[in-house]
Amino acid sequence: MNVRRRRIPAVATAAATALGLATLSACSATTAAGTTGRFDVVASFYPMAFLAERIGGSHVHVTSLTRPGQEPHDLEISARQTARLQESDAVLYLKNLQPAVDDAVAQSGIKTKIDAASLTSLEKHGNEVGGHAAEHDSSASGEPAGLDPHIWLDPVRYAQVAEGVGKAFEKADPGHAADYRKNTAALVEKLDDLDRRFREGLADTRTKVFVTTHAAFGYLAERYGLTEEAINGLDPESEPSAARVRNLERMAKADGVSTVFYETLVSDRTAKTIAADTGLRTDVLDPIEGITSKSRGTDYFSVQESNLEALRKALGTP
Repeated sequence: MNVRRRRIPAVATAAATALGLATLSACSATTAAGTTGRFDVVASFYPMAFLAERIGGSHVHVTSLTRPGQEPHDLEISARQTARLQESDAVLYLKNLQPAVDDAVAQSGIKTKIDAASLTSLEKHGNEVGGHAAEHDSSASGEPAGLDPHIWLDPVRYAQVAEGVGKAFEKADPGHAADYRKNTAALVEKLDDLDRRFREGLADTRTKVFVTTHAAFGYLAERYGLTEEAINGLDPESEPSAARVRNLERMAKADGVSTVFYETLVSDRTAKTIAADTGLRTDVLDPIEGITSKSRGTDYFSVQESNLEALRKALGTP
């Protein structure tokens, strides 16, 4: 199933997403994997680390490869991180999102390698709008052309990944299997509730079209019957062209768009420029690639709730 997404033609260089990974309460960046007495899990970036922490609970020690505020796609792994990876009991990552992670995992002797991309389905959103795959050159990022990696923004797909991670933990650490099953069930129930809140919250809106500076919300748009308009490939520090603004203005009037969304950790200059020229508002829609002090929430669920409220306001709800 293909989501309806239309591209606003790009006229400048691709914008780099300046999102990173927050330090989780169960993580210790200074404690080497394999020395904690717990099931040591190395996670590639925030959405993976969040799952590992929620499912593993007190039985796991989670270490993330992506630092708070670091752009996950451009991650380069240090020798120390490679050693930590080698010493871990399991690695949880999203294949084809971070080439350095893929290479390190392939070369490691870790018995439990959990690829989140294999636990749900990925779709080709990027080719339709020049989205994420266009934003990061596929030869440099390792992403298959057109495959959208932002599966965690769809609560249903994220729940599918969670179930797969839980089963992998049970198999790798059978002594705590019962707790992993319990924790996974609780997490999936909460994700199901989040899905329900999105479905109900976005069911009756004045418009179904929203504008973002990052084409990250294809799965979310598809799940809830929305259309994402991505201003993709535009340097966030540059001024939009007059042609782009005219195109946006026509689209906004035709589709009743009220808001231009930008990311918490990326400059809002482009969004505000376009908004000023088209009479639109600006607001944050967070792709949750990392949590920092600027995030509108302290974890995945609270940021998703903020995203839901931002969408409801932008789309117009009773």
